Amino acid sequence: MAVLRLLPLVVPFLAATAVAQGGRSCPTSCGAIDISYPFGVGPACSRPGFNLTCDATTYSNDLRLGSPNATVDYMITSASGSVTAVAVRIVRSVSMPAGAGAYSASWEGPGRPFAISSSSNMSLFVLGCGVAATLIDRGTGAAVGNCSVVCGGEQVMERLPDGLCGGVGCCRVDVRVPLRAFTLNLSRAGGGVSRDGVTFLVAGPDRYAFRPSDLEEGVGADTVAPALLDWAIPDRASCARAVADRATYACVSNHSECQDSPIGAYVCHCSQGFFGNAYVVDGCVPNQVYGSNQPKANCPTTCGNVRIPFPFGMELGCFARLHLYLTCNPGPIPPILQMTKNSVVTDISIDEGILRIQKHSDSGDFLDDRDSTFYAFSGDSGVVKWAVDNSTCEVAVANKDLYMCVSAHSECIGVTDDRTSRHVGYRCRCSSGFEGNPYMEDGCTDIDECSQPDKYICHGICQNSLGSFSCNRCPHGTEFDTAARKCKASSTILGVTIGISSGGGLLFLAVIAGILSRRWKKGVQKRLRRRHFRKNKGILLEQLISSDQDTNDSTKIFSLAELEKATDNFDRSRVVGRGGHGTVYKGILTDQRVVAIKRSKLVADAEIDQFINEVAILSRINHRNVVALHGCCLESEVPLLVYEFVSSGTLHDLLHGQRDGGLLPLSWGERLRIATEVAGALAYLHSAASMSVLHRDVKSTNVLLNESYTAKVSDFGASRSIPIDQTHLVTAVQGTFGYLDPEYYHTGLLTDKSDVYSFGVMLVELLTRKKPIVENENGEKQNLSNYFLSVMGERPLEEIVDDEVSVEASSGEVMSFARLAQECLNLRREARPTMKDVEVRLQILNLKGHPAGPEKDEVVRPACEAEQGGVGRRGDVPVAGQDGTRQYSLELEFASSLRLPR
Repeated sequence: MAVLRLLPLVVPFLAATAVAQGGRSCPTSCGAIDISYPFGVGPACSRPGFNLTCDATTYSNDLRLGSPNATVDYMITSASGSVTAVAVRIVRSVSMPAGAGAYSASWEGPGRPFAISSSSNMSLFVLGCGVAATLIDRGTGAAVGNCSVVCGGEQVMERLPDGLCGGVGCCRVDVRVPLRAFTLNLSRAGGGVSRDGVTFLVAGPDRYAFRPSDLEEGVGADTVAPALLDWAIPDRASCARAVADRATYACVSNHSECQDSPIGAYVCHCSQGFFGNAYVVDGCVPNQVYGSNQPKANCPTTCGNVRIPFPFGMELGCFARLHLYLTCNPGPIPPILQMTKNSVVTDISIDEGILRIQKHSDSGDFLDDRDSTFYAFSGDSGVVKWAVDNSTCEVAVANKDLYMCVSAHSECIGVTDDRTSRHVGYRCRCSSGFEGNPYMEDGCTDIDECSQPDKYICHGICQNSLGSFSCNRCPHGTEFDTAARKCKASSTILGVTIGISSGGGLLFLAVIAGILSRRWKKGVQKRLRRRHFRKNKGILLEQLISSDQDTNDSTKIFSLAELEKATDNFDRSRVVGRGGHGTVYKGILTDQRVVAIKRSKLVADAEIDQFINEVAILSRINHRNVVALHGCCLESEVPLLVYEFVSSGTLHDLLHGQRDGGLLPLSWGERLRIATEVAGALAYLHSAASMSVLHRDVKSTNVLLNESYTAKVSDFGASRSIPIDQTHLVTAVQGTFGYLDPEYYHTGLLTDKSDVYSFGVMLVELLTRKKPIVENENGEKQNLSNYFLSVMGERPLEEIVDDEVSVEASSGEVMSFARLAQECLNLRREARPTMKDVEVRLQILNLKGHPAGPEKDEVVRPACEAEQGGVGRRGDVPVAGQDGTRQYSLELEFASSLRLPR
């Protein structure tokens, strides 16, 4: 399915740039797909690696790319006019007989510039029965993830609902890294029914819904949504190197910018305020060429039965912004107004800021390649919210030249996505008491409320005024005639009137007094909350979040009223935990999201700036093993933080809690996985973020577990940020005894190695299942780290570790794990490994079962010898994390049925 061209009026401009770049007349389209440089048909019209072939022998003129050949379904274009991704179909079916032990299938991209996108939510789906699959990045040889599928009998599969891909008939691996080529290793998994046929495909999770019938009927390439391939100019590894070599530099247009690509190399785009093709000379032109602050004369205002108000339009000079351009399809009767090929606009509302859309496909792709930055889903089906620009109201009002609310009696309204609370932009509306089009000069006119008595009720003499109206009482001795809508002489007995008037007056005064008292109290409360908001630097935090492009879209500043409603006014029954930095409540927001709300202890004025800075940093953290920060509230005396709610307690509870008089079961594999996930999160905080974050309070009580025991690092109340070019901070010593780095305790110098030491204590907890403060053989209390280091060289390792570990793990695995913990606990911080080193070694131990430290026959040295000898061997092996499918609760029902006769 090719995408409808959104802007046919722009095609001549793009065609001209293609001619200029190619040196001759180059094709500008193939079928319904527009082509722009660096893509082109033929070597003379394209940059090396971007050569296309237009197959005129097919019905739809198929467009093919690269070698190996891939058919292009469509190209996604950004708001600035640049092609950002290419859509191709990746579907393969293989035969794997039941007797075959293993099978490998592979896929290779259409060229060096292209890779399966890791930023577009792509996943590999595996369809089959009795198969385990491991996805390998052929570029690095690292495992991206793995999953397995089982099948039950016919009765089980018939009951399986459509759309469930959780390990029964279908499993998936999320693509977290860009893939230029991959290998899928398949092997037979025991249990359940086996089938010879295996199918794998790449698509977005919302673009493919598994049906049990797909196992029988197969999955055709034309029935699956395409995968998205990111692309980049591969000549140089980064913008810095590309700019230095002007002879091959691709960003040749004035007003163009270079940006490092997540797949490596770089891409070009037009600067803000410009539109076009950054890869050709003079390709970026001002946006005003394609938009106007006021429409030209004689713009068409209707298409069929739909009225088209400005800022929308169908001709050049008739729409305000590029994304507000619509097309009128005259073919049907009556003509239809189209937003894209897959969507028809049935109504445009300026007052409500919505488009009513008749979708010709599912909600995931009805926007096609139109930039979704300016659009958001409403809560109602078939309704899309729109913004005239993606700025905030504060920024838009300050820029008078580009501000779109031009009418004298208009105001700016922020637009957010109802489902995600993502900021979309702003729109305009007429002020209260006015109506019309706020995007037109003098477009908002006064409403004559007196001429609309059914809408504006007035039991008296109505008098219109600018933006409002007044309703005067009838003269004494008269009453309002509703039918005639005028005052007339009263027929009520004077005594009764006086009595009722007196009683009514007293009642009225009592009601007014109550209302005034309630408003006064609310006013006092609002002023107090505004004072707290200013004191807690709320305006500064709003500016930081709105101006930082790295901030998560879901991060927001909550009002105190929202959080009070979510927690039943912070009821004690909602308390789920208390810590050194505050109390945590369970809350339910109005959008039904379950969150954890942390109320901090009193914060000194001097620490507010640091708190604001930390919230801004944490809002940029996006890691699957770090508790997500949804936002904060600054209207109370102490700041409130809103995190995702993690339901299954802490690692400390799992390790040391008891049930039925015994410890909870925890396998060796689960311990390894939890340690790997926590190490990955800490390594990300130390080195992957733009500002390194030192947690400073790593311990098992700060590792939360969800229902599938996935680890989530939490509680950043003591955390500190540190620039990447700085090695340490001098701070007041803070942490938890038993986990505290001795060198940090004595010197006050905080480094990333302080977190490594605390993590080492947690490794010993996982290995021995002992608490951080233990009693030794003499009954004296001692740090677990000191106890572990002292007995490592004196007693056999199997006497130290937990019994469950001794039974399940090999001696080499336990020795490797213990050696790694010993290195993390080295008293000299320079001798400790980095968290990235720790993560890689745990990955090797977790995925391959190889030793992460000494060989199996190596004798563990005492702590003093280990300190003198430095750290052990560390293999620098790039291993990616696993992202396999975790089965849904419905599978528990299917698991028992696998044992039934077939």
